[in-house]
Amino acid sequence: MLVFFSTRFLFFSIIFPLLVSIILYQLDSFDPAHLPAESLVSSTTSTPPLLNDKFLTGAEFIGVGLLDNPEDIAYNKDTGLIYTGCVDGWVKRVSIHHDSANDSVVEDWVNTGGRPLGIAFGIHGEVIVADAYKGLLSISDDGKKTELLTDEAEGVRFKLTDAVVVADNGVLYFTDASYKYNISQYAFDLLEGKPHGRLLSFDTITRVTRVLLRDLYFANGVSISPDQTHLVFCETVMRRCSKYYISEDRVEVFIQGLPGYPDNIRYDGDGHYWIAMITGETTSWKLGTKYPLLRKLVAMATKYGFELMFMKNAGIMQVDLNGNPIALYNDHPFSHITSGVKIGNHLYCGSLLHSYITRLDLLKYPAQKKL
Repeated sequence: MLVFFSTRFLFFSIIFPLLVSIILYQLDSFDPAHLPAESLVSSTTSTPPLLNDKFLTGAEFIGVGLLDNPEDIAYNKDTGLIYTGCVDGWVKRVSIHHDSANDSVVEDWVNTGGRPLGIAFGIHGEVIVADAYKGLLSISDDGKKTELLTDEAEGVRFKLTDAVVVADNGVLYFTDASYKYNISQYAFDLLEGKPHGRLLSFDTITRVTRVLLRDLYFANGVSISPDQTHLVFCETVMRRCSKYYISEDRVEVFIQGLPGYPDNIRYDGDGHYWIAMITGETTSWKLGTKYPLLRKLVAMATKYGFELMFMKNAGIMQVDLNGNPIALYNDHPFSHITSGVKIGNHLYCGSLLHSYITRLDLLKYPAQKKL
């Protein structure tokens, strides 16, 4: 009787669940790919000489409870207002107070009815929004008019319109992170490891949308060089940023082997780019990147609401115009950081997780040489 009980216990507690798992694994249609070898490389040249790895120690929080996952941040220096897009569809305006985060005022400005991500300012005062669901939008007349500029290219609709930047001649450059998965499914694009991203342009005069680059690994943030000759754009899965030379239609690596997974990139007008990294390169992310089998198991768990690819040690890296790293601001419990914008002496950070904008006084809490 004891032997029978032990055998039955072994079958139902170990063998049966294992068989079910194998069957479910075989039946699941999710098919992750091997990533290019360069995505697995960590580079010492991307390690900055200056570090502040206690970001949260000096951090302040703006608009607590009033900003629901403020993903990107754009600052209008003429009005002193921050514009940011939230998960509830609102583009909100924030009047910042440099001396006290508590005195900042949050205003509901325009609701796009979608999920506003990237934000930039057009040359005629309009606000350009990359809405993950809607496409590329233009908001003008102080929020009274919202116009859809484009939502497809080459007959393929955008699935995850992500980041946008405006050139001095008015041309809009933006990314569609994935033509396969929408923002609620973005984790599956990262896990699948296939290039569904595109870099595009929209000419506001001709109204023509062009695909500049395709087959990108989760095309994310995009910025334009001060001399307007090239774009710098991020590929999250590859942990790299690349240059796209506009007149030459040529691509070269800007920085690769980042210590985390890049999201938005912003130029500060003072010779530096700021690259936000949504998570550091944790052990689980390293293993997942290397082994498609693990990514399939993670994807299956994700479908049932389990998060196995933990995000931590997120941060913002400062680099020069040639992609040379200068400083890294991060923290071990920090996660889901999507943008970093330098305004005066402060660094303002957006997030896909928090209900506030995080800011750090760079003079009081500077990055310093590592011991």
